[in-house]
Amino acid sequence: MQRYLSIRNQSVKLCEELLPEDLVVQSMPDASPLRWHLAHTTWFFETFLLNEMLPDYEPWNEHFEVLFNSYYNSVGEQFPRANRGLLTRPSVQEIFDYRREIDEKVLQLMKSNSCQYDAMRILEIGLQHEQQHQELMLTDLKHLFSCNPLFPEYHPQIQVNKSDSSSVQKWITHEEGLNEIGAREGHGFSYDNEHPRHRQFVESFSLSNRLVTNAEYLAFMEDKGYQRPEFWLSMGWQAVQSEGWCSPLYWHKTVDGWSQFTLSGLRPVSGQEPVTHVSYFEADAYARWAGCRLPEEAEWEIAAEESIHNFPDLISQGNFVETENYHPRICLNDSEISTCQQLFGDVWEWTRSQYSAYPGYRTPEGAIGEYNGKFMCNQFVLRGGSCATPMSHIRTTYRNFFPPEARWQFSGIRLAK
Repeated sequence: MQRYLSIRNQSVKLCEELLPEDLVVQSMPDASPLRWHLAHTTWFFETFLLNEMLPDYEPWNEHFEVLFNSYYNSVGEQFPRANRGLLTRPSVQEIFDYRREIDEKVLQLMKSNSCQYDAMRILEIGLQHEQQHQELMLTDLKHLFSCNPLFPEYHPQIQVNKSDSSSVQKWITHEEGLNEIGAREGHGFSYDNEHPRHRQFVESFSLSNRLVTNAEYLAFMEDKGYQRPEFWLSMGWQAVQSEGWCSPLYWHKTVDGWSQFTLSGLRPVSGQEPVTHVSYFEADAYARWAGCRLPEEAEWEIAAEESIHNFPDLISQGNFVETENYHPRICLNDSEISTCQQLFGDVWEWTRSQYSAYPGYRTPEGAIGEYNGKFMCNQFVLRGGSCATPMSHIRTTYRNFFPPEARWQFSGIRLAK
């Protein structure tokens, strides 16, 4: 119950310093108004928990079944995603009232004897689902604020990264071998797409010990990387031409050089910080320019498991949403560390692996089965979490996925060879 309240209250906390107007606008079809996130995560508990577990349950508002259903076809009709920002009703206050009442009913259910295994399973998925949307609330808000020429500040106290020296790039080599990939049964929560654990032979490979920095990516830009088709996949080159890409998302060229929009407003680009808000196409093109490639997701997981084995506190030391920095941090120069750094937090790391099912995967039954499996097409896997991800939500086997043109997430680059 404490964990339920903590996670649910975190969603509300993210909105405390915002105006009602900030919560109702949609800046692009891939993003949603923050009010919608607040309502949808509540709809999830009402639809899949209360409606299923409580006899003769009456919905809080029967219209919410359509308004706040994201993509669950087995539940019914959905309001068009691209039009969520057109809704001026229900009001923001009504959504907060909705959250409070559903929370009261869920807590009553948790106190009752009827809250058995099936209910606890849905509760756990619902909490993990809410943490995903908390990250989306921050990334969607950042895109929304970036469209405003006033460049509003969400969190003015964001730490400014400084260091006297940049981290030296090293290559961490892993020998070939047969490895086990995927989540272990009985080792805490994991999504269906992380299963089943399976064996995979992986050739020898090396990963960079740190993420690609803004300064390194700027060298790619200054070498006319966005004008040289030899580095780009065909679809990537089409995106560059049609969208006019010439830098990462949120970068602005000024008389004083490059600046980038952050959740603390517009500020100069720091060369030592990890580059972020790049698409898979841009990450792949940069890797080719650098004479390297992007990691396979199995390679990333092998390196992460080994790093955790050597440094058990690696995840807890990551730059996650709990730091309230909401921006990637520089990699400190530590010549004594002979393992991959920045694996967890800071930015989601693109892999060159297509998002597909593991051998033996079966889609779960029911509406919850629509959660991951049906999206296994035309997407690429990202690993590691970001500065907007809750720390308790991430693990070495976590598989995030986005289409290759997506740039509004905190996505970055780690090189492999």
